[in-house]
Amino acid sequence: MDKAPKSKASFFAEFWSFVANNKRYWITPIVIIILVLAAFILFTESSALAPFIYDIF
Repeated sequence: MDKAPKSKASFFAEFWSFVANNKRYWITPIVIIILVLAAFILFTESSALAPFIYDIF
């Protein structure tokens, strides 16, 4: 069984290729929002940021 050579494309390059080829441009804002929320959750796990986040809400 021959395996196809893997390209060294990054996740974002592969994602954009999928979006462009399949004309699924509406997926891009959803992925961006998910990534921003994930980054927010990771950064807010630190207790040093807790007082600032408490003030926001």
